[in-house]
Amino acid sequence: MQALPVPSLLTDYLPLVIFIGVAAVIGLALLIAPFAIAYSKPDAEKLSAYECGFNAFDDARMKFDVRFYLVAILFIIFDLEVAFLFPWAVAFGGLGWYGFCSMMIFLGVLTVGFVYEWRKGALEWD
Repeated sequence: MQALPVPSLLTDYLPLVIFIGVAAVIGLALLIAPFAIAYSKPDAEKLSAYECGFNAFDDARMKFDVRFYLVAILFIIFDLEVAFLFPWAVAFGGLGWYGFCSMMIFLGVLTVGFVYEWRKGALEWD
């Protein structure tokens, strides 16, 4: 009795199926492992406020200070600036004056926004 030939389509996708299977097993193991081996005896120190300054188990609809949002917006602004500056710096030689002027306008707008936020006192934490 002779073995049937495996269609080439199945052999082409076999590494992908193996990869998805291994990823699923690892993902499920990482999801289940904390419940199986975690040490959970909460005490006062574990339940206390950590970095955010709020109690760990409080009302989910509590009000946050607006300064948290201002700091987050500042982070996003400067993170975007860096994300645009790296590709611009790599391709700077081929962009010419148009690329230089457009990046200076972009940096100028960011600088105006930063100065506005600085003047409004958003960077001072009382």
